[in-house]
Amino acid sequence: MPAMLVRNRASEIVRRHPRRGAPPRHAFYEPEVETMPRARLARLQLERLRRTLANAWRNVPALRARLHAAGYSPGAVASLADLAHLPFTHKDELREHYPFGLFARPRDRLLRLHASSGTTGKPTVVGYTRRDLATWSALMARTLYCAGVRPGDVVHNAYGYGLFTGGLGFHYGAERLGATVVPVSGGATERQVALLIDFGARALCATPSYALVIAETAERMGVDLRATNLQIGLFGAEPWSEQMRREIEARLGVAAIDNYGLSEIMGPGVAVECPQQDGLHAWEDHFLCEVIDPATGRAVADGEPGELVITTLTKEALPMIRYRTRDVTRAVRERCACGRTHLRLKRVAGRNDDMLIVRGINLFPSQIEALLVGVPGLAPHYQLVLERKGGLDELTVEVEPQPGLAASAVAALAETVRQRIHSRLGLRVEVRLLEPGGVPRSQGKAVRVRDLRPR
Repeated sequence: MPAMLVRNRASEIVRRHPRRGAPPRHAFYEPEVETMPRARLARLQLERLRRTLANAWRNVPALRARLHAAGYSPGAVASLADLAHLPFTHKDELREHYPFGLFARPRDRLLRLHASSGTTGKPTVVGYTRRDLATWSALMARTLYCAGVRPGDVVHNAYGYGLFTGGLGFHYGAERLGATVVPVSGGATERQVALLIDFGARALCATPSYALVIAETAERMGVDLRATNLQIGLFGAEPWSEQMRREIEARLGVAAIDNYGLSEIMGPGVAVECPQQDGLHAWEDHFLCEVIDPATGRAVADGEPGELVITTLTKEALPMIRYRTRDVTRAVRERCACGRTHLRLKRVAGRNDDMLIVRGINLFPSQIEALLVGVPGLAPHYQLVLERKGGLDELTVEVEPQPGLAASAVAALAETVRQRIHSRLGLRVEVRLLEPGGVPRSQGKAVRVRDLRPR
């Protein structure tokens, strides 16, 4: 059974194994739902799936046309297995119908709009009815509670506010739970360190890359955040490795909990780890998850890697039918030691479209991250630079030494990194050592790859 992080009297972080046996009732925010037998959960999913399909059929002409072309008619879904006969939805379709063409409610029935950055074209726009916002807040309260946050805790929310769903998603969920929210957003990191101390935050919500920036800033200020009230970190919005988790836990003194979501489905609150840290509990009463072979579109066996596909079961404004997330994960359906019955998603390795192919070798940035974090003398910040030289793709890994490292040790770092990547991944790369602080820091999602290849 995995260990979980707890704080001892000296404010040190130690590992203890949770007690075996039935978990106490207060371990769950909604016990009847979170521990629902899987057969009953499947019946609930089927009932909600039929309602979702009826909503899409009646109110979204573009979806009705695609469903009709696939042979669907109202009432045709007799079991959850029938979902496999319905067409996938792709992100490009949201852009094609920009801004409101896939909405199942008129714009004047929507209370809020969110949107992606649109850096690769038109942004994807998502909308919420009053009921959608209430559902989202309730799921975020469940998510925070699952991670260990409790009513009355101070929650320091460093996710970005605005069109990005992270900030407001965590904000309203924490309020729904009954926690005290510090809506600080990103940036002004020295001030954030001061607020973490002064307000006595027990939970920090941020991207993992920004959590490291907070840790680094605190250390530079001479502040040991491990000696504060901070105990829980909810990190997500970008892929991160197990090695990065250990680095964050060691430097911030928190149990680093992974959470997952995406704006097209709802925002954060789709899945989250419990303190067991053994996979993310997907809230199956609201989301129907499949893991498929991205090449064939067919389901893979439980435990096998594949692309996550999600169908929303309770959204009114923007029902998503078999949405291809492009995120690579594995599904586990066995009951977790915490007592929850909902399936668990293993850590997202990355997105299909984030995969790098360098000289015939396929890899995700998180695989290189796992090899970099923890190298003695190396700071946990990096960037990958792709260039084309002489007709071949070349990968340069930009890293930086920890401040104050001896010059003799700095000189050996590049070769250590180069050999480590070659021996584990079979890929020869260039390693560029920058000055401390030379790798760009992020206040939100980190930019891990700079692709300088000609288009």
